Amino acid sequence: MDRYSCIIIEDEPLALKRTSDFVNKIPFLNLIDTFDNALNALYYLKSNKVDLLFLDINMDELSGIELLESTKIDGQVIITTAYQKYALKGYELNVTDYLLKPFTFDRFLKAVNKAHENLVSHNSDSQPDFIFVKTEYRLEKIMLNEIVYIEGMRDYRRIHTTNKKVMTLQNFNEFEKIIPANIVCRVHKSYMVAINKIVSIERNRIKIADELIPISETYKEVFFQIIHRKP
Repeated sequence: MDRYSCIIIEDEPLALKRTSDFVNKIPFLNLIDTFDNALNALYYLKSNKVDLLFLDINMDELSGIELLESTKIDGQVIITTAYQKYALKGYELNVTDYLLKPFTFDRFLKAVNKAHENLVSHNSDSQPDFIFVKTEYRLEKIMLNEIVYIEGMRDYRRIHTTNKKVMTLQNFNEFEKIIPANIVCRVHKSYMVAINKIVSIERNRIKIADELIPISETYKEVFFQIIHRKP
């Protein structure tokens, strides 16, 4: 499994510990250093390549925004701050995501998955072959080529794979952002299906495994564009 190097730039000890604890729960992240001021981090970045930065804004000597403006950052940047007012500036500087403190682990995971998708796209011409989803108190690795379909069940989503079923609170919108549509496609408000696992399509219903899954009007046009697209 590829692991991506990351650093945390944060001058609040409690916030630093919280972000560090979150990072250490993510199997594909490798926390290589932490900094309590942006100036020291700037010197570090001039001679070290990092895949992902977690960056606070309000810091003494040099702010997070000033750091981004003063040097070229090749890696992904996730801003962590208690202030909404810097959001526009952050996105002007092409940050990956903007986390408002105090953020939950679910929101943190969403930002990290976005960074992971960007890193995979940047480092390889191939598409990502797995994702991590939060289930109970752990992160479960799901191979994309093993997904059969994803089913909505009120507040939960059940991921049916070739060898297991996984329940998660992550929503369909999150899955659509981290899984390419030509691999797993939304076909209904309550279903996503793996394109390569489809057995047949008849009367706006998809046969997949032993299930018949409806295709709704909302997703019908995009779905048929994908399945008719030439490789």
